[in-house]
Amino acid sequence: MKTTFFALFFLLFCGIHGFTQKVALTETGEQVILYDDGTWVYSESSESVVSEIPTSDKKFVKDKSQSFFLKSTRTNLGLWLNGSDWSFTKGETEEDAEYNFQLKGKDLYAMLISEQMEIPLETLRMAALENARSAAPDIKVVSEEYRIVNGQKVLMLHMAGTIEGIKFTYFGYYYSNSSGTVQLITYTGTSLFSEYKSDIEKFLNGLVEQ
Repeated sequence: MKTTFFALFFLLFCGIHGFTQKVALTETGEQVILYDDGTWVYSESSESVVSEIPTSDKKFVKDKSQSFFLKSTRTNLGLWLNGSDWSFTKGETEEDAEYNFQLKGKDLYAMLISEQMEIPLETLRMAALENARSAAPDIKVVSEEYRIVNGQKVLMLHMAGTIEGIKFTYFGYYYSNSSGTVQLITYTGTSLFSEYKSDIEKFLNGLVEQ
């Protein structure tokens, strides 16, 4: 299962085309998504634009159990995590995620993707949606909001979609400052999301500036 989820997530993140879903236009010019089983749904490309993203009133902070600090080598950001719960590996090349994570013994995965360019959060949001839609045309935004996480304003984006018949959920934080940009992203099967929700929130709230 680990290999499958990693492979599917890379397909989503990199925006590779050619999956079991196809995009077509109706006679009236409306965009629809076609599946191999003959079913179809209307595309919701309008989700790429949003008039206003709400800001949560809640303050999010790292958990006391998160005692291991993992530094980014590309930005001044880092991640506090619980080493007893999470395993991690370093990306092999500069093009890969800087770190890959797995909740030990579980089908919950995460990536820390970093780059040295500052990017507006609104631009990050649009790029994430377009990349996701290129791999999973039925991708939908489940929820989104700005959050104050350890004193910094981040964008939380929760999406769900289908790749090669597998329903997945994608929940992450996006943050950028003058030192660079970080996408801290968790992903798992949609049917498992509720089970892992508290682990996901705790993990993401470990994101801090160094």
